[in-house]
Amino acid sequence: MVGEVQKQPAEIRFAEELARLAASDPGPRPPGWRLSPRAVRAFVTGDEARGVTRKFWGDDALVDRCIVSVMGLQGLLLVGEPGTAKSMLSELLSAAICGTSRLVVQGSAGVVEDHLRYGWNYALLLAEGPSARAMVASPVLTAMRTGQIVRIEELTRCPPEVQDSLISILSERTLAVPELGEGTEVRAAPGFNVIATANLRDRGTHEMSGALKRRFNFETVESIRDPAFERALIARQLADRLADHPAIPAPAPDVLDVLVTVFRDLRTGRTAEGETVAQPSSIMSTAEAVNTVHAASLAAAYLDGGPLTARHVAGQLRGVVFKDDPEDGRKLRAYVDQVARPRARSSRAWAAFCDGT
Repeated sequence: MVGEVQKQPAEIRFAEELARLAASDPGPRPPGWRLSPRAVRAFVTGDEARGVTRKFWGDDALVDRCIVSVMGLQGLLLVGEPGTAKSMLSELLSAAICGTSRLVVQGSAGVVEDHLRYGWNYALLLAEGPSARAMVASPVLTAMRTGQIVRIEELTRCPPEVQDSLISILSERTLAVPELGEGTEVRAAPGFNVIATANLRDRGTHEMSGALKRRFNFETVESIRDPAFERALIARQLADRLADHPAIPAPAPDVLDVLVTVFRDLRTGRTAEGETVAQPSSIMSTAEAVNTVHAASLAAAYLDGGPLTARHVAGQLRGVVFKDDPEDGRKLRAYVDQVARPRARSSRAWAAFCDGT
């Protein structure tokens, strides 16, 4: 239908929950915040009494530290392996704190200072010269003016000289605009801050300067340690993705168990029984597990016309493992022979998994 989109920002997807929290939020709010810190925490980690769902399935103490960090005068930098929900956490925090998560800069080698400061409408610049009307604000500058959170994805993929343009913004809360006259500057309104993300295992990244590091509080987002937590998260995210496919049923519990176990075994290099397995170089994250079971569900329903089985999961797993190193194929085959096949002797789901590899 016209007007539909594949994914809405968090403040729209969860608008009812945010309104419910705001209506029952007596707690003190930091300057510029739409919700109190306790309500922000409830939005992210869930509050059954108020009908608020859990959205971040990780370390609740990490969420508390992130909220406290954003209240201060340092930025928040979420670091961790790819697929550990760093971006999702930054989106949720921004939506709850300031009502929008859409002030975003996507870090890359092509980012220039204009993306973090301001640029110009060159037609107006040529016609009028430097003026406020000709200036094109970056998401960072917009956040400063409005007292909101700006998100910078993959900060360490930006060139170092571009990264360092944040130093004065974070330390002085000021952005000078000399083109508009001596002393012209923008000072951040209450509520402004920066939440950035960075991957620990990524190619093409740049080291941050010591000066910029001092302007951020670093928080590491770990992989989910509790298998039950991870299974619940995968089931929840799969249900969200399949909302437009009502004819596709939820996966059977034994299929989800196989999926979660395979990813945890290969991610950690050790089974729950203590057996060592070779770890592939590919990222075996929870996000990849969701992608795998989503693709497997679509294949089962639309190509095979039947229920999802562990055989479909195995068929889609190859696209996750075979990405970087040809040696990963040998590691997966060894895992199937040494770990999966013995399990298949007493489990139909594991037998189906082996049939699909």
